[in-house]
Amino acid sequence: MTEPTPRFEHEPDATRRYWHNAPLNTLPPPDMVGNYQRFKPLPTAGIAERKAWIVGGGIAGMAAAFYLIRDGHMPAQNITLIEGLGVEGGSLDGSGNPEDGYLVRGGREMNWNYDNLWDMFQDVPALELPEGYSVLDEYRLVNDADPNWSKARLMHRQGEVLADFTRFGLSRKQQWEVVSLLLKRKDELDDLTIQDHFSEGFLASNFWFLFRSMFAFENWHSLLEMKLYMHRFLDAIDGFGDMSALVFPKLNQYDTFVTPLIRLLRDKGVQIRLGTQVLDMDFNVAGEQRTVTALHTHSADGDGRIEVAPRDLVIALTGSMTEDTAYGDMDTVPVLKKRHGGPAEGSSWGLWRNLAKQAPVFGKPDKFCGDIDRSMWESATLTCTPSPLLDRLRELSVNEPTSGRTATGGIITFTDSNWVLSVTINRQPHFPGQPKDTVVMWVYALLMDQPGNFVKKTMPECTGREIVAELCHHLGIADQLDAIVPHTRVRLALTPYITAQFMPRAAGDRPHVVPEGCTNLALVGQFVETANDVVFTMESSVRTARIAVYSLLNLPKQVPDLSPTQYDIRNLLKGARALNNGEPFIGEGLLHKLLGDTYFAHILPPLPKNEGESSRRARLESELASLRDKGGLALQGFAQWIDRFASQLRRNDKE
Repeated sequence: MTEPTPRFEHEPDATRRYWHNAPLNTLPPPDMVGNYQRFKPLPTAGIAERKAWIVGGGIAGMAAAFYLIRDGHMPAQNITLIEGLGVEGGSLDGSGNPEDGYLVRGGREMNWNYDNLWDMFQDVPALELPEGYSVLDEYRLVNDADPNWSKARLMHRQGEVLADFTRFGLSRKQQWEVVSLLLKRKDELDDLTIQDHFSEGFLASNFWFLFRSMFAFENWHSLLEMKLYMHRFLDAIDGFGDMSALVFPKLNQYDTFVTPLIRLLRDKGVQIRLGTQVLDMDFNVAGEQRTVTALHTHSADGDGRIEVAPRDLVIALTGSMTEDTAYGDMDTVPVLKKRHGGPAEGSSWGLWRNLAKQAPVFGKPDKFCGDIDRSMWESATLTCTPSPLLDRLRELSVNEPTSGRTATGGIITFTDSNWVLSVTINRQPHFPGQPKDTVVMWVYALLMDQPGNFVKKTMPECTGREIVAELCHHLGIADQLDAIVPHTRVRLALTPYITAQFMPRAAGDRPHVVPEGCTNLALVGQFVETANDVVFTMESSVRTARIAVYSLLNLPKQVPDLSPTQYDIRNLLKGARALNNGEPFIGEGLLHKLLGDTYFAHILPPLPKNEGESSRRARLESELASLRDKGGLALQGFAQWIDRFASQLRRNDKE
């Protein structure tokens, strides 16, 4: 077949230039998401003879195998997935039993416009539904029938729900701090932190507690990454308070996503090597070009070497957010392998660090894995049978926790917790075979260097028993610990690199998916550069895998940029209303005056129901006065022109 023309950017960037229809522009806009983007390209020449070596058995590696088969037409038996652990899934874990306790290191909050994730899972057979249904079908059926929301998102004072937790509590100055970040160019934010930009008042607001606990941001993390999150989730901002913008799986992340996907890949014939690490790569370097010629491996059988042909593909994970996890339980404190000086010997971070020694195009891994104290947090999985703890969480849940429906609707965060502690109950049972009377709770905290309010230790210094005590203190039931502990099993996970991808960074610190000059190597996961996407999501992992496959095979197909919801005037308007604590923002009255009786009226947030015509007139006059104070006569004249223009439109309609 004819090779694709250079017009095909496999990773288009919607922010790079103005897009318009033109005779030679046959492709849709870079951020177009829809059926027109879901065609299947023809096989490329020689694909049946090529092999692919995928390093990392997490969601990115599995997605790479999926796209090599579906869109790349590579025979599945030519694909080998190499994973260092003894189980697939990477950070998407879930294990245990009711006797010893269940364990999940983290959870995933999902969004409807994770377009690459859903593109893949619409073609992965369902876990429970009969043949012909997909994982996406299953997911929709669960969430459409059981919408997510929270009635106790923020708490304080040992068990008291914040009365106004859905309001962001931002002053006009603090609202402008958010808007000014949205307006900044990405290249202005190299190595800046969140606390470099935002005031202390903002960092103590409801908005910041909602945002930081939902996405796991610390004050010292990357300002650039926070900006990307603001754009990525702009359409969801008015649902941050009650979590109504989110969709959750029926079961834990391993059984929901990993089990059906790895089953599909195995059934297709993908080769899987578990318990094998890739430590380094050999390259043939010719001028500016680099071609992988061999992989150096290590397993229980010792060191090994995999020869790679020039037209073979290598797709490798760089870094791991759950590497070197330390585990504990009810009476055992987790002990890290290494606290200072970077990853422990034999860590999977070693591959990226070895690549970085060979050329600058592979980035700077130590910017991300070199400061464990700033990238670490801890989680606890509680396996609970009936007790006062379960009774208390039942009061804070939307539905009965054992009903199979939404329980807490996401995390509940304690704003006066020194640890910034959160707790959640997802739909139950969370694991197949989980007993009906057993509930799995997940607890995590952000600050690892502060003593608890009840247990005067840092969280990493605590046993599971002590973490339960701290949780019960914030729920206002510490006096019932003797009745709670016998019915609670705890498993701890202290993850030293869980937020490493949020560390402050600059251009060049992360490698591109296909580093410049590489002919048969692509890098995937949370530590590679993408045009506009965020990190710490399943969607970003799948996106990097898809870009890798399309780029290495030079397929005539694009990976769409982010869904253009950030540019939708409806989302901008409702976002402005949400930032203004649910109240009409400055200028909204003018917009209602202009558009109130027109076809476009529906895009405006409704004005307060108790606000009569006289109140609206007073609001409009107040806005005009504010505009006059801020912008002088020119703005006042413009506002008066809008008033006259709207009146004229209404007169014309009547005539």
